[in-house]
Amino acid sequence: MQLEGLHHLTAITGDAPRNVDFYARVLGLRMVKKTVNFDAPDVYHLYYGDETGTPGSIMTFFEFPNAARGTAGDGMVHTILWRVGSPAALEFWADRLAAEGMEVTREGDLLRFADPEGLTSELVVADVADGPLAATASEGIPAEHAIQGFHGVRAYSSRPEASRDLLVTLGFIRRDDGVWVTGEGTARHAELHSDAPTGRGRDGGGTIHHVAWSAADDDELARFRMLAAGGGARPTPIIDRQYFHSVYFREPSGVLFELASRDVGFAVDEPLETLGQALLLPPQHEHLRSQLVDILTPIENPRTEVTT
Repeated sequence: MQLEGLHHLTAITGDAPRNVDFYARVLGLRMVKKTVNFDAPDVYHLYYGDETGTPGSIMTFFEFPNAARGTAGDGMVHTILWRVGSPAALEFWADRLAAEGMEVTREGDLLRFADPEGLTSELVVADVADGPLAATASEGIPAEHAIQGFHGVRAYSSRPEASRDLLVTLGFIRRDDGVWVTGEGTARHAELHSDAPTGRGRDGGGTIHHVAWSAADDDELARFRMLAAGGGARPTPIIDRQYFHSVYFREPSGVLFELASRDVGFAVDEPLETLGQALLLPPQHEHLRSQLVDILTPIENPRTEVTT
């Protein structure tokens, strides 16, 4: 029994309009859902991904307007690894990001940069068998150079060995280079790198809130929940997040893990053709719509039509 790679990553932003501009326009991801934090409905929850929001492509953000920039530290994910298809794609992204005034660093088949709030990403030329999870190319982004979904994450840990038993219990495999892999041999395998910590972190703009790993459905969630508990974690019950069902717990290094199902999807409350255009609220918060429209930061999706 094995988790099928990453489902999504959730981070924090202090500036939703700038965040949408960067992830949807500059990086060319599709904004697939504009909704709110189900536990705090006055906070945006924005989702980006491929055309349908396939698990393995989904980057999400909570907006806390004007939040100070955070600092990643021990027990926090600090870098996102994205897949691209070729070294030529790295050249394209180096030029595109530089034209946006961003600093980029090339190291072989890897290109490193940070978003406007300092969240680090690495584009990796990935030789994997599974198909790309790409959005329809945005203006100026050739389809062959589009970002193809997640490859993995890097996390700071002062005690990486403390996580061994739980990771093994959940089906992760430790490679000879020390990188933990889940879903190896499946369609969406992903990597978890443990790096030396920088000290204590601080949540804020540009930091990762949690990392979510992909499970099939409630039956798999229930089984993984039992495995996590047996491995020493304290998992929550299964929670309905409307677009997937979730279980949360902290692994021993401190990273907040989520297990999320891939059997619901983002078309449950709006057509695929118009994903991300309207503000969608969970039923329990629909009565707050007029109030929330006044509170939430106005944002504009840079892509209002799907091209084929």
